[in-house]
Amino acid sequence: MAASSSRRSNAVLAAFSSVCLPLAAFGVALPVVLPDYYARHVGLDLAVVGYIFMAVRAIDIVLDPLIGSAMDRTRTRWGRYRPWMAASAPVLMLAALMIFVMVRPGAGPGYLFGWLLVLYLGFSVGTLSQLGWASVLAPEYDQRSRVYAWWQAFNIVGVIAILILPAAIVQLGLGDYVAGVHVMGWAIFAALPLTISLALAAVPEPINPGDAPHGGWRIYVDLLKRPTVSRLLLADLLLGIAPGVTGALLFFFFDEIKGYGQAEASIFMLLYFVGGLCGAPIWARLATRIGKDRALIVASAIFASLYVVATLLPGGSFALTGAAMFVAGLPYAAGLFLLRAMMADAGDEVRLETGVDRTALMFSILSATTKLGHVFALIPFTVLGWIGFRAVPGPEGNSETSLLALQVMFVTVPALLIAAAALVLRNYPLTAERHDEVRRALEARG
Repeated sequence: MAASSSRRSNAVLAAFSSVCLPLAAFGVALPVVLPDYYARHVGLDLAVVGYIFMAVRAIDIVLDPLIGSAMDRTRTRWGRYRPWMAASAPVLMLAALMIFVMVRPGAGPGYLFGWLLVLYLGFSVGTLSQLGWASVLAPEYDQRSRVYAWWQAFNIVGVIAILILPAAIVQLGLGDYVAGVHVMGWAIFAALPLTISLALAAVPEPINPGDAPHGGWRIYVDLLKRPTVSRLLLADLLLGIAPGVTGALLFFFFDEIKGYGQAEASIFMLLYFVGGLCGAPIWARLATRIGKDRALIVASAIFASLYVVATLLPGGSFALTGAAMFVAGLPYAAGLFLLRAMMADAGDEVRLETGVDRTALMFSILSATTKLGHVFALIPFTVLGWIGFRAVPGPEGNSETSLLALQVMFVTVPALLIAAAALVLRNYPLTAERHDEVRRALEARG
């Protein structure tokens, strides 16, 4: 095995991962809460909402590699990633207020497009800086899994916390769903400066040695040609589309097909993410035993099977549906944190072979595929609009055709995509043994 660096304490990893709380709140609100909110309560057409989110995502995907490349070139006395994380805070705080709190019924498409673009810019800077920072906290194969498992656990906690807020507001009689979304915005606004300040004060940032990044757009092509990188990107794309479709259609599915309201659907989603939080340590431990790639294949196969079972259960039993959603969520976290730990490993391989640290650029490409997956996940909005599905149906309700299309897209499409991701990772080349060789060579180089 390669020589081991100091093991990061749980306190350091908790401080570092605390930034996930507001970032994850954004992450679940963007594909799940905001499309529904802007269609039902602000009054925008559902198809228009889908077009706006897709357009902003497309712009964001182009910007991500530029941000990642700039991060790799950054050299400051405070580190490479820390200044970028600090810069993201005011941008995200402003966007949270404008998107969640200040918007009023009747706001036009331009309002959503403009502030969504600001939000995504800040979100990209915040998430990319954190992912790059995580990659240097622990360079060893198994320790890196531990760092990203903490990262994912706090992501899920952030998701759970933000989902509880609107449901709690409604259930406790403190306000309606609109008031709950406003509370979401204020919670994110308050958490951003607190968590980012904690991470900047308590967490070190080691610097990888290497030549200054150079080269133009051909660098992206060279990275994409690498079997290790290309497989990770394709798997991430598939695993990004699947939960994106689930999140985008969840409220509509449980309302129109299962007969549950928004508050109940929020609880089901909450139980799903609680399952993900409980399952994360399982997959991290399995990854240390059989390798990250094999652990992710196992998790994806189980994920696809459990998802189909949970979504096909008949409605009418709140307890049964809730239990099924919890169990279906157990494999949810595996792909999210294992793929990022695997991309950090791939960054070591690239640094060994090229002498250049391109970690942030590689994470930006991974982030781009994730966001591209979310763009594809919004296509069902457009399809449903074409066949006449309405977010707020008239007295006659939605047609049988549109409801059937909703069920097919919610149940079948995600399951097939998750299963395909497992197939993509078969015979993955960067095993634990190969990564140990890479680390030994890097350490020998000094």
